[in-house]
Amino acid sequence: MSTYAVDPIFEALGDPVRRHILRLVSTGEQPAGALVEGVQRVQTISQPSVSQHLRVLRDAGLLSVRAEGTRRIYALDADAVEAAQRWLAALTADPLAGLANPLDALATEVARGKRAAAGRADRAAAG
Repeated sequence: MSTYAVDPIFEALGDPVRRHILRLVSTGEQPAGALVEGVQRVQTISQPSVSQHLRVLRDAGLLSVRAEGTRRIYALDADAVEAAQRWLAALTADPLAGLANPLDALATEVARGKRAAAGRADRAAAG
C-alpha cells in the first residue's frame, strides 16, 4: 500500500465542489463529462472550473484518471481515502494503548523486586 501525505488530501477536501465530485466518483468510475454535469446540477460552474477541481483532486492523490478513447475516466483512489481515515482515527485512538504490555512487564518486575526484598528481610531476621 502506498504512503500518502495527508495535508494535500485535507486541503483538497476543504472545497465543497471537490467533496461533491468525490461523492459522485464514490459510486464508481465516471467520465469527466458526467462529473461536470453532476456538479453543474447543484452549482453554477463552468467546465474549465470543474476540470481545475479534478486536477486538484488528482494532484492530492484522491482521484486517478485513465484515458478511454477521447474520454478521461476518473476513479476514487481508495488508498488515499484510507490514509485520511487512518489519520483521523489516530486522533481518537487511546494514546496509552501501546504501553499496556510494557506497563505489565514493569508491574511484574516491581513485584519480583518486592518478593526479593521480602526474602532478604526474612533471611536477615532468621539469621
